[in-house]
Amino acid sequence: MSASADVLALAKIEIKLSDIPEGKSATFKWRGKPLFIRHRTSDEIATEQSVAPSSLRDPQADAERVQRPEWLVVIGVCTHLGCVPIANAGDFGGYYCPCHGSHYDASGRIRKGPAPLNLEVPFYTFPDDGTLVVG
Repeated sequence: MSASADVLALAKIEIKLSDIPEGKSATFKWRGKPLFIRHRTSDEIATEQSVAPSSLRDPQADAERVQRPEWLVVIGVCTHLGCVPIANAGDFGGYYCPCHGSHYDASGRIRKGPAPLNLEVPFYTFPDDGTLVVG
């Protein structure tokens, strides 16, 4: 009763990081959900690192959400009702869910609106400098 080959194939996704320019976000399908990979600029990194976790609804420092400051990896499902947020939008320059008005920052943390939690960070690794493996 082990998983079939098609199920195992969906378990992990390998992403070539050089395909995502700095300042841009790319969306991939992983396990039936949108996966957002954001190549953050030095300004975005500095802004997100300066936010006091105690000021957030779901307190989490930027360093807790990323393995490398320039790469944000989150599951693109709003934690309010499961909608898919829009990248590079909203009041905090991160993600915006137009369905009910949730605003996330460039670290995927909820900053405004009805969503109760930050965007989920999946398990991921960097096997080498140019590759990201999620799952």
